[in-house]
Amino acid sequence: MKLNPSFLTHSTSDESYLVPTSNNDFSGMVRGNRTLGTIVELLKEETTEEDIVKAMRERFDAPEGVIEKDVSHVISELRKIGALIE
Repeated sequence: MKLNPSFLTHSTSDESYLVPTSNNDFSGMVRGNRTLGTIVELLKEETTEEDIVKAMRERFDAPEGVIEKDVSHVISELRKIGALIE
């Protein structure tokens, strides 16, 4: 899977944004934290959910299961708005 290139991204130190261009059915803006920003950055290249979880574990210290749950939730939400190419 990969991030749909018709979505623009921007991250600050605390927040991340995902905005569709005019070629999308979704009209709005997604605003999230560093977790979202990291996942979106990883999705700029072809990847899998398992690879994203692995990369997140290397970057963040979290209790068992938290990263998996967060990644799954973000991917599910990105699918709903058409932000992923699979």
